[in-house]
Amino acid sequence: MRSLAALVGVPTVSSDPRRAADVRRCARGLATRLARAGMRPVRLLTPARHPLVVAEHRRGGRRPLVVLYTHYDVQPPGPGWSSPPFRPRRRGADLYGRGASDDKGQMLCHLLAVERLLALGGLPADVIVVLDGEEEIGSPGLPAVLRPLVRRLRPDAALISDTRMLAPGQPSFTVGLRGSLAVELELHGPREDLHSGAFGGAVHNPLQALCEVITGLHDARGRIAVQNLYAGVGRLPPDERALRTDREILVAGGVPRLWGEPGYSAYERTVGRPALTVNGLTGGHQGPGPKAVIPARASAKLSLRLVPGQQPNDAERALRAHLARAVPSTQRWRLTRQSASTPVLLDADDAAHRAAARACQQVWGVPPVALRSGGSIGAVELLAERLGVPTVLLGFALPDDRAHGPDEKFHLPHLELGAATVAAFLGQMSQGRRRRRPARHSSRSSGLSGRRLSLPTSSG
Repeated sequence: MRSLAALVGVPTVSSDPRRAADVRRCARGLATRLARAGMRPVRLLTPARHPLVVAEHRRGGRRPLVVLYTHYDVQPPGPGWSSPPFRPRRRGADLYGRGASDDKGQMLCHLLAVERLLALGGLPADVIVVLDGEEEIGSPGLPAVLRPLVRRLRPDAALISDTRMLAPGQPSFTVGLRGSLAVELELHGPREDLHSGAFGGAVHNPLQALCEVITGLHDARGRIAVQNLYAGVGRLPPDERALRTDREILVAGGVPRLWGEPGYSAYERTVGRPALTVNGLTGGHQGPGPKAVIPARASAKLSLRLVPGQQPNDAERALRAHLARAVPSTQRWRLTRQSASTPVLLDADDAAHRAAARACQQVWGVPPVALRSGGSIGAVELLAERLGVPTVLLGFALPDDRAHGPDEKFHLPHLELGAATVAAFLGQMSQGRRRRRPARHSSRSSGLSGRRLSLPTSSG
């Protein structure tokens, strides 16, 4: 618990330039920890804004090679916390603080597994630990590090812990992720802020115009109103649509009533349908007291979640065409892409998933279920889709951990359970011979989403 509290206490907000020194400090501490455990070599690499920690322990031969990926950067804290976000507090069996669940608690599961196995005599498989300091801003530096590493060493599998379990006591694979497109829309009206008494009623306020554009992004029933955006979008298989009930999502969201595209369950809307979200608005006077002004500029941060059948470039073209029609002629506008990733479907029946299923059975006493997530993880697209590494998403967060929101928490018993599961996975991987992987492994959906995974008797 103290180790997690120390990690959570470092404000590693990768999107905030004022926190860059904190991100570097955390990276150095993680690198030192891995070196002390016996990992060699340990490197701090900074191809973009913040460091990636890359540590290896390889003996070669026929031992399988596994990439363990997590991230140590966090979202901005935001308002609404009942205790300071970077002064972690324990309440019962949970630790509260920004990044406790996403992803420092899950990262610590990986670190504890590696440390304990090395202390007991060595890792059962060759391992490359990758700790990302930029996941929350799209992992811009990750490709420059992973591409040459994967092409040179050709790992047999990657294990990523940055997702949720279906429920307490129920280990879960995430086999589908939505893609994403994050953009900023800026509207510019007058050259400079104007006196609202002198010009109000004659000059169109950019902040008002922006609000009008935003309300037009959805129709009255909650369906996205951007033309051609739904091209190629299908439905989830029937057995997946009710993996979580509307009531569960209502309670987890802390809202009095659900909202969204009609004709779909809440779970289907969050994992199998596109979503367009307004993440932030800026414009005009933000300080105390009144200020009679028409602002010269207003902006909105928007994000699109994309599903199989959609691509970020197509979605951006559709959004630009919509804005060209929707933004009034009184405004000049600019749309800037900030990050993007494609949707991913993983093969839940490959050798790596079978090894992880046996590890879950060994530690948790029940087989895992396969489900989808509405989120996006850039490393998954890079490893599974672009580099062809069989990738397992095995998370230890709970549905009510409130990642990205106030009072984020992590269930402390999952540190031991998660570490034991990661260790068991490495042990299960070691029972199979190292395979000389083909240069390209195509990820696909196995059709197992939502079902318990059966355990084969062979070692895979």
